[in-house]
Amino acid sequence: MMRAIIAPPALSSAALSELKAWLGISRSADDAELAALLRTALEICEGFIGAMPLQSGCEETLSAKSEWQVLSARPVRAMTALAALDIAGVRTALAAADYEFDIDADGVGRVRLRKPINQTRVVVTYSAGLAADWSGLPDAIRHGVIRLCAHQHRGRDDERKAAPVPPAVVAALWRPWRRMRLA
Repeated sequence: MMRAIIAPPALSSAALSELKAWLGISRSADDAELAALLRTALEICEGFIGAMPLQSGCEETLSAKSEWQVLSARPVRAMTALAALDIAGVRTALAAADYEFDIDADGVGRVRLRKPINQTRVVVTYSAGLAADWSGLPDAIRHGVIRLCAHQHRGRDDERKAAPVPPAVVAALWRPWRRMRLA
């Protein structure tokens, strides 16, 4: 399985403004650095809670199987296409009758082939995310992202403070949203 984000989430100016207000920054000289911190914090959030915070367009390469296969990003909002992928990397769109998509109530996306194909891999195109935009995120997740960015920004010169693991206050905000998997 290999997932790629083909349409990253659009970070609104509201996200940057909220971070700048939290940090007490009024000038725009640091905007690029702060936007990078926001993107990184969103990735850390996804890893911690097991769900993509902001809606993104994704592609995932899977084995060509008739058994149900689970997509790695959650919650899946829509699955839009399935294509066979040959060894040279050439994609061939499959007819809708050749496969099945399923999204359960928890946003887990699944795909399977209805009949065998000549290739050994397929590419699924889909969108996933808790919210379509920054203002649609739950307050605890949004505030946790801001606090993680502030933590990283303030600790940028101290290797110990800039660790990618969220600090306890951020983890406490995100913990109710965390999806745990039993193995």
